[in-house]
Amino acid sequence: MKTVKETLQRATILVIIMTVLCGLAYPLMITGISQVFYSNKANGSIIEVDGKKYGSELLGQQFTGDEYLWGRIMNINTQVFSDKNGDALMYASPSNINTTSEEFANLVDERVSKIKSANPDTDTEEVPVDLVTSSGSGLDPQISYAAANYQIERIAVARGISTTQVQNIIDKYTTNRFVGVFGENVVNVLKVNLALDGIID
Repeated sequence: MKTVKETLQRATILVIIMTVLCGLAYPLMITGISQVFYSNKANGSIIEVDGKKYGSELLGQQFTGDEYLWGRIMNINTQVFSDKNGDALMYASPSNINTTSEEFANLVDERVSKIKSANPDTDTEEVPVDLVTSSGSGLDPQISYAAANYQIERIAVARGISTTQVQNIIDKYTTNRFVGVFGENVVNVLKVNLALDGIID
């Protein structure tokens, strides 16, 4: 019959073995494989040009100039997510405002007015919903194809270029529906703006 001492010894050895395998060997193996075959994705899908990093294609950034494509509404009041020194730990965060509340309705009305005022030359009166609401994460890097097209006239006028040029850039950085059925066509805001600035092709 096994003694308590023998049981503890075997249990300790098993814990050590599993710690080495699961806590060291496996993570190192997965990290190595990802760095070899998926280096860009493993390192955050950072867009880097000539040694300068412009951001991750997976995280939204706030653009407010008329010459840029605007993304989804971002909550940049992040002081609630700060360290003990008061420094922000997040540059944007999700919103917990109740979507059925009067506060939310007022915010949407304000955003609709702002979008329409900034895009007076756009033919359609209907503002795409993703331009006046934030995403669940607050960091969505993409907008719908309709939301991007809504802004073409403004961008073209602000930059003094043709609407066709803006449309071509938007089309280039549009990801189509998954297998042509699921989801919707979406546009990466950061990539479009970097292309508009001539930073990327």
